[in-house]
Order: sequence, then C-alpha cells, then structure tokens
Amino acid sequence: MLNLLKSIVQEVSKAPELGAALEIIVRRVRQAMNTEVCSVYLLDPVQNRYTLMATEGLNASAVGKVTLGHSEGLVGLVGVREEPINLQNAPSHPRFRYFPEIGEDPYNAFLGVPIIHRRRNLGVLVVQQQEARLFDESEESFLVTVSAQLAATIAHGEATGILSGIHFSGERARDVCIKGVAGSGGVGIGQCAVIYPPADLDAVPDKACEDIEVELAAFSVAVETVRDDIRKVDSRLSDQLRPEERALFDVYLGMLDNNALPGEVVSMIREGHWAQGALRRVIDEYVRHFEAIKDAYLSERAVDIKDLGTRLLACLQMDAEQIERKYPDKVVLVSEELTPSMLGEVPRNKLVGLVSARGSGNSHVAILARAMGLPCVMGAVDTPINRIEGVEVVVDGFSGELYSHISAELRSYYLSIAEEERNLSKGLEQIRDKPCVTTDGHQMPLWVNTGLMTDVMRSLNQGAEGVGLYRTEVPFMINDRFPSELEQRDSYREQLEAFSPGPVTMRTLDVGGDKSLSYFPIKEENPFLGWRGIRVTLDHPEIFLVQVRAMLKASAGLNNLRIMLPMISNISEIEEAMHLVYRVYHEVREEGFDVALPPLGVMIEVPAAIFQVREIAERVDFISVGSNDLTQYLLAVDRNNPRVASLYHTFHPAVLHALKRIVEDAHAVDKKVSICGELAGDPGGAILLMAMGYDMLSMNANNLLRIKSVLRAVSLEWAQALLARLLTMDSPQVIKATIDLALREIGFDHLSRPPRTETH
Repeated sequence: MLNLLKSIVQEVSKAPELGAALEIIVRRVRQAMNTEVCSVYLLDPVQNRYTLMATEGLNASAVGKVTLGHSEGLVGLVGVREEPINLQNAPSHPRFRYFPEIGEDPYNAFLGVPIIHRRRNLGVLVVQQQEARLFDESEESFLVTVSAQLAATIAHGEATGILSGIHFSGERARDVCIKGVAGSGGVGIGQCAVIYPPADLDAVPDKACEDIEVELAAFSVAVETVRDDIRKVDSRLSDQLRPEERALFDVYLGMLDNNALPGEVVSMIREGHWAQGALRRVIDEYVRHFEAIKDAYLSERAVDIKDLGTRLLACLQMDAEQIERKYPDKVVLVSEELTPSMLGEVPRNKLVGLVSARGSGNSHVAILARAMGLPCVMGAVDTPINRIEGVEVVVDGFSGELYSHISAELRSYYLSIAEEERNLSKGLEQIRDKPCVTTDGHQMPLWVNTGLMTDVMRSLNQGAEGVGLYRTEVPFMINDRFPSELEQRDSYREQLEAFSPGPVTMRTLDVGGDKSLSYFPIKEENPFLGWRGIRVTLDHPEIFLVQVRAMLKASAGLNNLRIMLPMISNISEIEEAMHLVYRVYHEVREEGFDVALPPLGVMIEVPAAIFQVREIAERVDFISVGSNDLTQYLLAVDRNNPRVASLYHTFHPAVLHALKRIVEDAHAVDKKVSICGELAGDPGGAILLMAMGYDMLSMNANNLLRIKSVLRAVSLEWAQALLARLLTMDSPQVIKATIDLALREIGFDHLSRPPRTETH
C-alpha cells in the first residue's frame, strides 16, 4: 500500500496542471480501491461553493458545471465537519443531495474525506459504490492518507492555475493572493525574477523564449556535448565492462537521437518556450510515463531519463552563464529557498522585494532583508515557482502576502502605503541626532546589528551609538573558500573604523543551523540541535584562532572591539574559548601590535544557559541575548519552517519570563546585558525590554529611528506598569493585542500595521 501511495503521489506531482493532476487522482484511487466511482470536489474560495472538478464513474460532462454550497449535501457536510463520512446507504441520509445530471442515483456506499492544507479546506475526495456497504477501516485510512499526501500538490496546482489568470470556477482572477509569513516590512511592486539552483530540473521555471534560434543553437550544443561525454565514458570503460553492460550507453545515445527526446524539446522551443523550460517539460512527461509502467525494469528507466535531463540542463546552464542576465527596472527576487548569497544576483537599485517559498520571518535571509530595507515574504509554500517568472506582483512584507493580477484599486492602495512609509521615514530624520531618553529621564542606548558593508552608512545615518552584533559569518558566506587572515582583518577594520569610538561587538563565526558554507558543508538530520556556533569553531581551532587574530590586529589603535561567543551551553565552552583568545592576544602582542585585550562576552540563546546566567556572567565581561534562537529553542519551533511559523511567538509568556530572569541574574553580579534579536527592533518589544532593565538594545538600522521615536514618547514608569500587567497574562495573542492597543493609545498605531482584510 505504501508503494502504491508513493506511486500515486509521484505521478500527480509530475502533472503539468491542476486538471491533469485531479484526473490522475480519481483514476488511480478508483483503481487502488476497486470502487465504481471516485470524484474530487474543490471549494472555490471566491464563490464559497464546491465544484465537481474530476470524476471517474460519474457523468464526465458534469465536470466544472455541477456546484454545491459550502455546507450543501454530503460533500458539504464532509467539508463543514472536516472529518471522513462513511455511509452504507447515502440516499437515505437527510443531507443527501441528488444531482440527476451527474448520474449518481445507483450508488449507495459513500466515503468522503476532506482535503485540507495548512488549515484551509480545499475540497472533498469521494468514492462511491452501488453495493450498500460500509467501506472498511483500511479503505477509509487509505483515502484519508491519500488526501493528506495530495493536499499540498492540489494547493500548489490551484495557485498555479489561478496565476494564469482564471479561477478554476471560470471567473477571471483578480488580486490573486498567495499567503506566506511576514519576513520584512514594507511594500514592493515589481516583476518576478526566479533564482533556481543549478542542474535541478524541478526548479527550472517556465519562461517565454526571447530568441528561438539562439535557444535552438544552445540546446543543439548541449545535446552534442552530452553525446560526446557518453561516447568518451563508453570508450574509457570498454576494457572493464561486458558488452551487455556497455549496451546502456547505446540506450543513452538512442534517447539522444534527434528523432527521440531532443526532437520533442526542439518542437517545444519552436512553440515559444525557452530551452531549459522545454527540456524540463519533456523530461517530466517521459518520467511520468516510465514511472507509470508496472514492469519494474522499464519503470526504473525513469532514473536514466532524469540523469540525461540533468546532464543536458547542466550544459545549457553553463552556456547561459556566459550571457549576463537582464533584469527589469523593478525586480522581485523569487526562489524555492532564498539564501544570503542570492541577494547579490540583482543590482541593489533594481531590487524591490523578496519572496521565498521556504523559510520563516526569522530565518537569516529575512533578517538580512530587514537590514537592507527590502520587503520580504517568507514561507509562501504555494508559490508556483515554475510559472511566476516575469509576472508583476505586489510584495506585502507587513502581512506576508503576495498579490498577482493586480487591480487598479489594489495598486493604488499599496502605492499609498509605500508613500506613507517614505513620509514616515523622512519625519523621523529630525530625531536622528537626539538622545534616546524617555520622558522621565531614562537613557536607552540603541545599537545596530550589521553584517554587510552597506549596513555601515545606513546605521550611521540613523544615529547608531554602537554595534551590538556584527555577523562575521557574512564575509565567510559570500566567499567560495575560507577568507584569509588578511582578508578578514581588512573587513573587520572597516567596521571598527566606521563606528569608532563607538563599540563594535563581533560575534565569532556562527555557522550551522540555517547558515551554511558551500565549501564547508554540514549535513545533519537536525542542524539546529547539532554542530553549530561555538561547537564548530572549538572543534576547528585553526578557524577560531585565525579569526580572533584578525579581529585583534584590526582593532590596533582603535580599541573599540568586543568579542562575543555564540551558542554557549556550558561553562567549559567559555573557558576553552577564553584560553584560545588569551593565547592569540599574547601572540599578537609579541608580533608588535599594540592592542588591548577586548571585553569578552557570550550570547544567551540556549535554554540551558538561562539557568547558569550568574555563573556565566561571573566569567565574562558582558552578556548579550540572542532572542531569535532563544525563542526557537524555548518553544521547540523551527523558525525556518512555515508549517509552524504561527507558533513562533516572541511575546509568548515563557519567552518574556525567561528574558526578565536573564537580565535580573546578570545584574545581580554587576554585568551589563544587551539584546540583539529581532524583538529589540519591534516597538512593543523595545518597550518591554527597556522595562525589564536591558542596558542596550541592538537592532537593524531600519528600525532604529522608529524605536527611538517610541521610547522618547513614553516614560520608564509607564513601560514598567505595562510589563507588570503583561506578565500576568497566559496568551501570546492577548499579550500582543494589549501591546498594540497601548501603542495606539499613545499615537503609534502606524508602527504596527494591520494586514489588509479586503481580498478578492
């Protein structure tokens, strides 16, 4: 049964569009369950009605024509109850609704299961039989499993179909919304440019062909290159393989005959598809046919087809690399999974927004987007990556929504928001050089988080008093090798000089988790609980020592360096790291560099460290809280996983109590505490952190003036009263709503923009 289920899912996922996918589902499920009828009804969110979208056994002419209200009939009942309904005699049920045009009157047995994706009811999958009987438990379980497995594919297919301009109900699409999670606030309107990983057929987008002859020539070169490679391998192995084993190479060459696979790709190119997209479509069709064959030997040939397709694609992409990609004036960068290195693909002056199908609002690419002031939507899992190239979209980074087929009304709405944001930013410039002091005289130093050199001028222009977190991994991530000591020293020196005499807190290399180096891969089942942060650098002291040496030499004559250790979970890690720092310090001094021993601190981001803050603080010079990872670990929520993004609450009561305990325990041994997570850049979060007693708040430069404007408008006493009230609450949603209400009452409702409620 498991193999059967896998086979169905694979075949459906290869379908070119939603209608074909639904036809495969009803055909394969009907065969697997040996029933007389299988049908799929999809719920149209525009009309709030179910439409018969595919059937095997009922009248095919009724497809797309028969509709039911969202609670009408047995199908509607399944949808409303959101659970299976198994009936022996369906016509006798009071909710049975008879449709003579679909010819279901002879069928008594009925089993319907809901199709649910991310809490949204997509439709109902139904099987029927003439015999009056109950479907047994194994049949019901199988249908439920099929529905659960296929829900994401159907959602994706639905989004892809709507993106073409027509709802599946036949109505013209307007203001089509794809939901994700908010990654970085702001609004961007532009054309999508898809960045896809190399030699990955599934990731290749559909795109119109700009020059058919150029695409044909490129494909011809790719085919000939792959043919030559196969012939060379065949010749090289001729002495080692038997004739029957070498026959495989003849099979490959046969597939590459101009009358075979290449001929079909050429035909598609002539129809207007670019070569890579045409290749993907042809390979998908071949694979689907081979995988559907019951003969084991022939079905395995699908692997050979994929291999050939990947080889051809690699050649095409190698050729395409020689041609500089042209981007429109306003670009929305889209990818299955955006990475920091991808942000450099598009000239900054053209980039207006980012969309990633994977990841959450707290993944590192979202943090970089906030640092760069780019609106960003993460976790938009239903984004049809293959079909969105060149489509004009609105990126709503406030509510985490992506809109296509933009109406004049929607465009006007978002243009007005963008203008409002620009005016707000200009209005805040007048407080840039003013101190961040509350109405009752409490001073709250505001620092910035940096990583890119572009952050420096932006940070200084916003009036930053220092750097609470310099992400040293960024220079490592944009390289194709470990940067040398001299390269690191130059990079660090730029940061230290730019902010001098203000302090610059440099975090030692923090890779692992969702931050990977292409030249130092870390493959783990659970990377966030694995080899990351200080664990990596202590295991590789040669990396740690070179980095600390570069930091110390870069600080010569400036002495504004602070070094911070990430991912500390026990005292021994601190002692081992301090020993290495002291060793490097003496070596650098012996080399003739006049440097002071910088303050050494640690990040509190692992729950175990919360309960050892006093012991940790006694050994170091300062404490800094990384609230992003701390929240993730406290709530057991992977912050890059869009499925659980709604469970990641920075205002969760447990998080607030933990943050308060950390600052109290550190102050008990006279050590200062800063916080460099995203909570510090949230207006409500900044108020609460100040009330808890944090000594410095560090945030992205784009948030600095907004936070300053809020803190200058309130008193410390008022903030402490608000915190005391919130700490008695047990719901993160209630806490957040209370904070938003408090902000509105003091005139800062514009800093917590509600999501747009009017959608079409």
